[in-house]
Amino acid sequence: MEGPGQPPLNKKKKTKEGVAAAPKDSVNKQENEKEPQRNGEEVSSREAKAKSADKTSEKTDARFNRFKLFDKVIQKSLEKYVELASLNRFTNMFHPLYEKNPEKMKNIHKQFIEELRKSVQEDIQILVEEGQLKHKLNELDKLESSAINNPNPAWRPSGVPEQDLCSFLMPYYQKQEAYMRRELKKIKAENAALAQRVQAGRENIAQTEQHVSTTVNEWKTTVTEFEKRAASLCPEDVFNL
Repeated sequence: MEGPGQPPLNKKKKTKEGVAAAPKDSVNKQENEKEPQRNGEEVSSREAKAKSADKTSEKTDARFNRFKLFDKVIQKSLEKYVELASLNRFTNMFHPLYEKNPEKMKNIHKQFIEELRKSVQEDIQILVEEGQLKHKLNELDKLESSAINNPNPAWRPSGVPEQDLCSFLMPYYQKQEAYMRRELKKIKAENAALAQRVQAGRENIAQTEQHVSTTVNEWKTTVTEFEKRAASLCPEDVFNL
């Protein structure tokens, strides 16, 4: 049998269950609302990381391509330089002529800008070729990349100028010494070859002199024998009357 006090207890239980269920629903709603925000934050963080990675890659590419960076800077500077010669300034400078024939002045301004851009680019190209700027910037890129890949620590001053100067000059002097030794060895070899040629020439001259002297002696003996035979065949008494 149910007592008079039981119904209010059931109501209290129901109210407690309803109160307990209500916070759970609100918490679930809040979590469901926060999920898209979290997803959006994750997507934005990923995009930011991707952009930063792209920027770093662009920086590294630009760092290892100094000539391309130089070209970009020159082109931007040229654009700013050309902007100074805008149509408004050109028309203000030649306002009476612009009022008479606006279209013709616009064409003149267009040709002026084209010629200005062309002449500046040609001058820059001449300076780049004369200074061998592309080759030198590429050499700097190679040196930087080799320094990055080199596991050995970079050179730093020791604080003692004498030691730093010696460490800088000694490799240069060693290279010069090795070069001089190679040149000396080469000159000695050339001198030895020349001495052999001179000795061979002297031997040839001595042989020629000996041959000439023997020939002369043979000729003298032949002449004396001929004179003796001639004297024996034709005595002088025959011709004396």
